[in-house]
Amino acid sequence: MHRRAVLRYVVRRLAIYFLTIFGSFTIAFLFFRMIPGNPLGALLTSLQQRSAYTTAASQEMVDHYTEQLGLSGTIPEQYFRYISNVLFRFDFGPSLVAFPTPSQELIVRALPWTIGLLGLSVIISWIFGIIIGGLVGWMRASPVSNALTTFAIAFSQIPQYIVALILLFLFAFTLAWLPVRNAYPANLTPAFTLEFILGIIKHGTLPALAIVLVSVSGWMLSTRSLVVSILGEDYLLYAQAKGLPRRNIFFHYVLRNALLPQLTALAISLGFIVNGALLVETLFNYPGLGSLLVTSVGILDLNTIQGIVLMSIVAVLTASLLLDLALPFVDPRIRTGG
Repeated sequence: MHRRAVLRYVVRRLAIYFLTIFGSFTIAFLFFRMIPGNPLGALLTSLQQRSAYTTAASQEMVDHYTEQLGLSGTIPEQYFRYISNVLFRFDFGPSLVAFPTPSQELIVRALPWTIGLLGLSVIISWIFGIIIGGLVGWMRASPVSNALTTFAIAFSQIPQYIVALILLFLFAFTLAWLPVRNAYPANLTPAFTLEFILGIIKHGTLPALAIVLVSVSGWMLSTRSLVVSILGEDYLLYAQAKGLPRRNIFFHYVLRNALLPQLTALAISLGFIVNGALLVETLFNYPGLGSLLVTSVGILDLNTIQGIVLMSIVAVLTASLLLDLALPFVDPRIRTGG
């Protein structure tokens, strides 16, 4: 392995990674600061309704909460204070959703639910999409293959929340087989017990199914396209001429070569799960990052919104970086500096 070429490649990728994160943080901060509206409005209205402050003391409290929420000072002052708090203390500031709870605490609470729901959904849809897409591409002339391809093209264009609504109508309201809302039964306390785990699975089935049904169609179509392009390669014709069994050709030559770009796409997709499934989580009242983001946007909770967006940026860029760092072990051109 040419160490200098690999070292230059790694240093370049790391520099791009950190510069991109810095630029993304800056753009996100400035974008949210340009949103019209008063982030303190909902908080002060809530305090006033609870008689937490009087009219005479209102301006003093406005100044106090403006300072606490990081909205005091000029935009450059707010920016450097915010970046310093995030980088050195992992402090996104207090949230408005559950004031004065820190935003990072709300995000950490919601993150496992989103990772559990979307992480498993992405992996399941990827596995089924690869297998079905490979078989459909391999037997592309059969009526079943054409029917599945047509179905996947149509289904991949349907938004996840529409599929979720259909599943809700069928399995929750009509057949009453599965629960409508929440991530676990309301009568259970979160604990590592069989009853609670089964409750999570039961409540997560419909939102996960809505995501899988749409996602598997996309994976299936992309895998089919890769397989069809591979079928005309010389090495495949040579394998067929040697008289190798069709099963071996499919798994060891066709599917194996289609797998590498799909692994890259899978890693990027796993990076995007931190975004949450906004509408699906909201529809099922699922306590993930998507639902938290929708709630935060509704009351203009800048600290929580920025925290979720910044974590999403880091997750996606980190997934991309790990892929880039793994490439020298796969692509000899990078090892030789070609």
